[in-house]
Amino acid sequence: MVVTTRTRSPIRSNVGLKALMAVTGIILVLFLILHMLGNLKVFTGETSFDHYAHWLRDIGKPLLPGVWYLWIQRGVLTVAVIGHIVAATVLARRARAARPVPYAHCAKVQGSYAARTMRWGGVIILLFVIYHLLDLTSGNLNPVGDPRRPYANVVADFAPERWYVTLFYTLAIVAIGFHLRHGAFSAFRSLGQQTPKGERRARAAALVFAVALCAGFLVVPFAVLTGLVA
Repeated sequence: MVVTTRTRSPIRSNVGLKALMAVTGIILVLFLILHMLGNLKVFTGETSFDHYAHWLRDIGKPLLPGVWYLWIQRGVLTVAVIGHIVAATVLARRARAARPVPYAHCAKVQGSYAARTMRWGGVIILLFVIYHLLDLTSGNLNPVGDPRRPYANVVADFAPERWYVTLFYTLAIVAIGFHLRHGAFSAFRSLGQQTPKGERRARAAALVFAVALCAGFLVVPFAVLTGLVA
């Protein structure tokens, strides 16, 4: 009698899932960096910012018709987000299942704090992405909502009387910052920074990166809120 054994797909192994998290994480971080740099063009004036926003819709022409590039980008980002979440969830469950003895009290508190931060941060980010798409992509929730006037849409969105939008935006960006700090620190540790001195460097580098990216995103709504951009 021949006994066959089922082998786990490489992508479903811990190594494969960590690789999936790394690849999808890199894709999402690169998008965030490029998106932040694009947002900062609002400081170059209405004409320049509108030109940039319309240029995004024309990427790939004439090979790609219309706004196909943006839809391809959205599809890739959606797959990356889903893959990142699934990989993180499976790895977290396996880690808990493989830990029959709980950590000491101090480590448990720190782990619980990190878990709560990532969990609620993920909920805030998800709600923000949905709102952001309805606001500045489709225009349904934007006071102007005119795809031909992206600069006007941004200014109207973060106007002083809509302070609650800026507050929600800030909470979402801070949640992204916590997630980036955790992810960047884990990535630096995976690259070999596992000595006490290396871990301190990894924490510092992760913090600087997260703060810089958050500041790049938040400077735009607060510039509009304070009248610097109008």
